[in-house]
Amino acid sequence: MTFKRSAGVLLHISSLPGDFGIGDLGERAHWFIDFLAAAGQSYWQILPLGPDDAGNPYMAQSTWAGSPFLVSLEALERAGDLIPSELSAARVPQGSLVDYGFISRTRRELLSLAAQRFFASGRDRSAYDKFCEAESDWLDDWALFSAARQTHGNRPWWEWPRDIALRTPQGIKSLRESCQREIDTAKYVQFRFFQQLDALRKKAASAGIRLIGDVPIYCSRDSADVWAAREYFQLDDNGAPKLVSGVPPDYFAKDGQLWGSPIYDWQRLEKDGFRWWIRRVKAVLRQCDVLRIDHFRAFEAYWAIPATAATAREGRWVKGPGDAFFAAVKEALGGQMSFIAEDLGIITKGVRELRDRWDLPGMRVLQFAFGEGAASPHLPIRHTPNSVVYTGTHDNDTTVGWYEKASAIEKDLFRRYTATDGGYCHYHMIRLAYGSIASLAIVPMQDVLGLGTWARFNIPGLVEGNWKWKLLPEQLGEAPVAMLHEMAEVFGRLPWQKQAEEMDDAQIEAA
Repeated sequence: MTFKRSAGVLLHISSLPGDFGIGDLGERAHWFIDFLAAAGQSYWQILPLGPDDAGNPYMAQSTWAGSPFLVSLEALERAGDLIPSELSAARVPQGSLVDYGFISRTRRELLSLAAQRFFASGRDRSAYDKFCEAESDWLDDWALFSAARQTHGNRPWWEWPRDIALRTPQGIKSLRESCQREIDTAKYVQFRFFQQLDALRKKAASAGIRLIGDVPIYCSRDSADVWAAREYFQLDDNGAPKLVSGVPPDYFAKDGQLWGSPIYDWQRLEKDGFRWWIRRVKAVLRQCDVLRIDHFRAFEAYWAIPATAATAREGRWVKGPGDAFFAAVKEALGGQMSFIAEDLGIITKGVRELRDRWDLPGMRVLQFAFGEGAASPHLPIRHTPNSVVYTGTHDNDTTVGWYEKASAIEKDLFRRYTATDGGYCHYHMIRLAYGSIASLAIVPMQDVLGLGTWARFNIPGLVEGNWKWKLLPEQLGEAPVAMLHEMAEVFGRLPWQKQAEEMDDAQIEAA
């Protein structure tokens, strides 16, 4: 896939302003689309949208399901599923960081009330039934998992009664009989989630904004994905992983990162034509227009760590599924793969060749550009057109925070490269991104606003305290719109600007 020269903003839905403690798919998401269009942007990178009690979208309890936290309560009120007085207890001040404990408690109660009123009213029942039928290949498993987890005190599935944990016919039968109300509620929440997401996608399409989603490379062990498809993971007979995921020591962590997710049984997946993974890819493309493949390098070789290891240092590289996987996916998608390869970390020649064979744009991150001198592949002079340039990603500090902590060598090269004194570093980093030859430039919203470390999305390896920052409504005024629009205009990234390859000789000479 090759992007037209363009630009976009990275912002998780949870970070939108919201009266109920977290951003959601309601009016503020539509409002953000208007902001992007006014700023001359073409893309909104939304990251994964799956459910997780701690808010980490990369350790979601399902690839297929949407997070109940992101369902707009105000939209449920307009639909008649909630009444105004029921929303008051869930309201929090706009400036508050996301409190996932509070969100979890209030959402569970309100969504249960909404489901009861929905089923009692009979409204939208035909649309609900059609949704359940169309999405049954994942929705039934998700609803069972969600109901069982709630019934068993939110404990992980391997701590449930054995017949339910291992999905025996009798265990599933008893679960359906004892938890029908919870199962129906889980399906209702997904019905409303995708109704709201579809409305947002329609709004985005009408404004010329495309959504970039994300498929995490691994699945959380405590997920419906693993519980319902244990045969595709390297687990023992009791569901315990034999090998777990992570990465060796790198920029982010001196001991590497021990993610702890179970490793796939790639031989079994290939034997089945990668059908389960293809379903996973299609599920995320149900939510977005372009798909970022998280931890792309694992498809060439992945870091496998013994489940008993204390740190990721004890892992080893194992050959991944490579070309066979992408051939199967491309065929299943009709020959079109609208993907971005997250090719960060320890990248070998084999990883680069795999990426290039399938014509996938890779990523360049400017915060990584100033520690290696002129040889760094992240410096704009090393970029290629078929790539996506970022000031930083969701795993990086904000650019302001990065510069404050950068080494003397990095600061010196940054100042010399940008011909500045280091002031307004976020602005000059955005200029570097927009001026790059990379076809697409993406900037986290925190960098657009010039915010410090306190607004960081995520610290890799840190279990708690992430994904809490929220926008304030007043932060999206005229200044960021004007700045982004001017950048896009100056560097040829406005959606209506003609590209050089679209011009004939006479037009080029006139220009």
